Amino acid sequence: MLTEPDIASVAAAVGEPSRAAMLVALLEGPPLAARELARRAGVSAQTASSHLARLVEARLLTSRTQGRQRLFQLAGPEVVTLLEALAVLAPRTPAHLVTDTRGTAALREARTCYDHLAGRLGIRVTDFLLERAFLQRHEDAFQVTRTGEAWLRDFGISLEVLRTGRRPLTRACLDWTERRPHLAGALGAALTERFFERGWLTRLRGTRAVRLTERGRAALSGEWGMTLDGSSQVS
Repeated sequence: MLTEPDIASVAAAVGEPSRAAMLVALLEGPPLAARELARRAGVSAQTASSHLARLVEARLLTSRTQGRQRLFQLAGPEVVTLLEALAVLAPRTPAHLVTDTRGTAALREARTCYDHLAGRLGIRVTDFLLERAFLQRHEDAFQVTRTGEAWLRDFGISLEVLRTGRRPLTRACLDWTERRPHLAGALGAALTERFFERGWLTRLRGTRAVRLTERGRAALSGEWGMTLDGSSQVS
């Protein structure tokens, strides 16, 4: 028997301001203890415990015990996608979920969105592929051109292999900080993996933020001919 998805229950779980603050705190990446999440949300430990139980019940969070602490984290990439989509739609006000903390600034610059590159750097790479006609925008995805397929092969990425997988080859993922689409899907993940393999990116410990290395900057500006502004983080 077919049933309708209960969107309202998920919306109610996310929609309470203190719970929303906890979810956004966990968007930065690492699991956090209930005490820290209570501090981020500005509520008492008892109130935080009730909110966290609601979020676990809604399958938005999972928890595990580490020593004397219980750590909480987002339940999976689909929860990340949900929160980032809501952040795109949400108005920019002082009470907005995304605060201008040091961690958020790093996420805005460059981060992994599940397994592909997002943030300003992700948008810039996507723009480069479009400008060079390696990609063309096609509805809610991108289409790889013949020129792009040859270029990707030279970069060590086989579209034939990627097409054998179950996930879409390309997808346009709306970036919650830039409010523009960046490249996702199997190709977005493969490009990001190659960046790490070549030492062009390094991860910032305990967060989804990544940093462009000196080798990466030299390759993107030299080999690729990309224009990188001075705000791009370099390690």
